[in-house]
Formats: sequence, C-alpha cells, structure tokens
Amino acid sequence: MTSSSDFQSRRQHTSRQFDEELAGIQGRLFNLGGLAEEQITQAMKSLTEGDTALAEQVIRDDYKVNSLEVAIDEECTRVLARRQPAASDLRMMMAVIKTITDLERIGDDAKRIARCTLHLATYYPRKQQLAAIDSFGVHVRELLKDALDAMARLDVEMAMRVKQNDRQIDLEYQDIMREQLATMTEDARQIPVALNLMWVARSLERIGDRACNICEYVIYYVLGKDIRHMTLEQAEQDLHVTLQRNPASDVQP
Repeated sequence: MTSSSDFQSRRQHTSRQFDEELAGIQGRLFNLGGLAEEQITQAMKSLTEGDTALAEQVIRDDYKVNSLEVAIDEECTRVLARRQPAASDLRMMMAVIKTITDLERIGDDAKRIARCTLHLATYYPRKQQLAAIDSFGVHVRELLKDALDAMARLDVEMAMRVKQNDRQIDLEYQDIMREQLATMTEDARQIPVALNLMWVARSLERIGDRACNICEYVIYYVLGKDIRHMTLEQAEQDLHVTLQRNPASDVQP
C-alpha cells in the first residue's frame, strides 16, 4: 500500500507536537488498512484451498483488527479533546474515525468468509463455483487497495474511479448470486454449498461498499463535500463544478 507521505505533507501546523500526533494517527490508520487487506487475502486463500486451519487463524486474528481500531479511535478522541481542531484538521480527524470503522467491519467480513470455509469443510464446492468466487475476491481486494491508495495520496480522481468501478463489482455479485440460485434449483444436494458461497459473495460485496465509503471520506476531507447520499452521476457533476472552482483540489479552511 502507498505510504502516508502525501497524506502527511498536506498538514502544516505551528505545533510540532500536533504534527507528530497527526502523523502517528495516519501511520496507524494505514497499518490497519494493511491488516484488513491481509485478513481478506488469507480468508479467500482458506476458501479456495479448503484450508480450515488457515480459516481458524483468520478468525483468531480478528482481534488484531479490533484492537488497533479501538486504539486509533481512542487516540483520535484524545487529540480532539486536547487540540479542538477546526476546518480541514477537523475534517481529517473525522475522515480517519470513519475510515477505521469501515476497516474494522472489513475485518468482520473477512472473518465471515473464514467461517464459511469451515462450514464448507464437509461440502467442498466444485472448482467452477470456486473460480467465480475467487475472481470476484481478487477484484474486490483491488478495489479496496485503490481506495486506501486514494486515502494515502488524497487523490479525489482515484476515489471517484473506485466508486465507478464498484458498479462492475455489483454486476459480478449479481451474476454469482444467480449462478448459485440456479445450482440449488438443479441439484438440491448443492444447497449447503451454494448458500455458503452466497454468504461469501455477500461479504465481498460489502467490502466493496466499504471501499467506496472510504473514498467518500477522502472527498470529504480534501474538498469538504459530502457525497454519501448522492448518485454516482450527481457526485460526478457536483465534483466537476467544485474542481473547476478549486483547480488545486483544495478547499480553503
């Protein structure tokens, strides 16, 4: 994942201690992002390889994600209370708090995938079924990586590309759900397998949604624009106007 140098370079304060506190929070945020990515990778590996020991490890390691999320949240609370930041500093803190919440939930999604691996231990799916799920997982992980890179670089254009690419994720999800429903209709013996794979697909689709959430926080921090309840087309039009007025992609505090 991209380093936080771009993220940090945006900050300019008279207080060196405040700078150090912000840099520490940013660094831990990206550590949490890397940990969440690793949990997804290992969960999908456990599924495609039928590795129940790895699945159990993913479930056990969920506490690492939870603990780091709590630690970052507590540090953000202390900084907010001590420094009482305003304008872009406050937006940055809010973006971090919201992002770590989504990353913690991504860890939960990875744990759910690992649990599905355990449930499938006696109903191992066919290679064709796993191939579609595996490909979907690769695309979702790429989406999350791009979202975290957009956060690290404070890249509004990349953030919008992630939201655009999420439409393809949604289409893949729908295809997998239709395929599993057809499988259950054709062969009742495949129902346990199909149901678990549908839960895996649902978890992956939710990870894609959370990646989009992170991109919305990037846009909020950089431009001060809240696009959470806009359609993609509305958001693109609104940001186009904003960027024309602010070519440097920076709204003044």
